[in-house]
Amino acid sequence: MIRAAAERLRAAGIDNPRHDAQLLMIEAFGDTRAALITAALAVVPAEVRARFEASVVRREAREPLQHILGWTGFYGLELKTDARALIPRPDSECAVEVALALVPEKGRLEIADLGTGSGCLLAALLANLPDAEGTGVEADPAAASLARENLALCGLEARASVFEGRWSDWTGWKTADLIISNPPYIPTRVIESLEPEVKDFDPAAALDGGADGFAAYREIIRLGGTYLKRRVPLVLEIGHDQRAAVLALLGAAGFTEMGHRLDLGGNDRCVWGLAPGRAN
Repeated sequence: MIRAAAERLRAAGIDNPRHDAQLLMIEAFGDTRAALITAALAVVPAEVRARFEASVVRREAREPLQHILGWTGFYGLELKTDARALIPRPDSECAVEVALALVPEKGRLEIADLGTGSGCLLAALLANLPDAEGTGVEADPAAASLARENLALCGLEARASVFEGRWSDWTGWKTADLIISNPPYIPTRVIESLEPEVKDFDPAAALDGGADGFAAYREIIRLGGTYLKRRVPLVLEIGHDQRAAVLALLGAAGFTEMGHRLDLGGNDRCVWGLAPGRAN
């Protein structure tokens, strides 16, 4: 059944079809990979066959694997995933690593994740900073509800909150010790050319960075340069071809000690700078 499903997924244009078919079968089987291997020659129970077939049909239609499974792993955490927010991706983990390296101390901190979506960046930071408190800022009520669910799932609800609104309306800029964000950064004209899993299933507002892809960066950097305390790190995930432009925006706003980090695929994925400090 796995081999047959992999052929169907390959025909549908999916990259790693056997990997996806195996995970869908494990989910339908309801046990571990080892248990599935042990049962490989057994007759497939009717209820497993039905669940597996339904999930393969969904994946053939290019629905993301993580939506079908209902979860994904991110920085050692297991998070709920569905159509309310972008799927946490391994490449984003480099932004977490950078932020953890830049925090001024490991004690009591106030951190914020702008455009928190699933809450993955905030959850990963709080899980590794046990004395920190954090806020996820999210304008989309559906995504905000998913972030709250994930923070609770990770046992972080006592140290985390979600502000439902625009980051320009959030009042925590002046007290934050660290800001991280994976904002919308895809130029509007490019969205229709993306893989079906992205353009057809991810929330459009989480993708669309405006005509040139930099609208969110301009606003976040302007707000950070105006209100953040001196030397507070601002960590931004970026598209693979946006490093120079976003670093230029940070420099123009007075940020110092800027840098960048590559992702697992060797592409530019993250930039940062330290805030110049507000005037009053």
